[in-house]
Amino acid sequence: MDGIIAVWKPAGWTSHDVVAKVRRLLKMKRIGHTGTLDPMVTGVLPLCLGRATRVVEYVQERPKAYEAVIQLGLATDTEDLTGSVTQEQTGVQVTREDIIRVLRSFVGVIEQVPPMYSAVKVDGKRLYELAREGKTVERKSREVTIHQIELLDLELDLEFPRFSFSVVCSKGTYIRTLCVDIGQALGVPAAMAELTRTMSGGFTKEQCVSLEQIEALGTEGIGPFILPAELGIQHLPRVSVDAHSASLALKGQKLPLRLLAEELETEQPVRLFDENDLFIGIFEADHALSVLKPIKVFS
Repeated sequence: MDGIIAVWKPAGWTSHDVVAKVRRLLKMKRIGHTGTLDPMVTGVLPLCLGRATRVVEYVQERPKAYEAVIQLGLATDTEDLTGSVTQEQTGVQVTREDIIRVLRSFVGVIEQVPPMYSAVKVDGKRLYELAREGKTVERKSREVTIHQIELLDLELDLEFPRFSFSVVCSKGTYIRTLCVDIGQALGVPAAMAELTRTMSGGFTKEQCVSLEQIEALGTEGIGPFILPAELGIQHLPRVSVDAHSASLALKGQKLPLRLLAEELETEQPVRLFDENDLFIGIFEADHALSVLKPIKVFS
């Protein structure tokens, strides 16, 4: 079984729990996930099976989409409602217009400071390990991109108002931290109350199967839900070659750029196909040598 299966991760499971469960159900060891989800988070978790594990790093680079619920008036040490409350403010008053204005201000490239409860390493140690020891260390901010953010629903008449929003963002974006920063922009403490990942690696909720479905289908029936590896790298440019060039490429040989059907100007990796649309692998152009070099070859 080589390909990608999009699993709907249930709440209370770590991403590694899901991988371990699917390994047992499908009786295979070579499985890798394409982006960690916190235990409380539900949603799309694409798993790469067999030789498709070789595209994990490329699938991880693609944007992700979430639906989040933010609670106003409360701040916690984990930036979500699983943590201990560190600040509380009652009587929060915000308007729909305030929220829309603030959400729009986050579209584009923004700076984020990773939360203490995260897997980021500082001096060789995970931040969450330091946080569990009661330590807080300085973290460097980093750039992430918010491609799109939209208000979904409002509950402003609660003691601690909350609202939901959808967001499409780059790899490495912490939605917990985004919620905190949105609260700061509104002038109130905030924490993430709920989070669902609705898209990852180009795969959506509609393409997902549950762990229960995988268990019921077993190795005999799961085939239709295993998607081709190349679907996870559709963001890479596509290049086609003739049968002779394809045979050379499948042997891991370099191809002269002059053999390509179209001129290749990009510096990023490309998906290489033969004239019958068979996926050959991931290649990159070396313009100095005028060749297309193999990165990862599939048969």
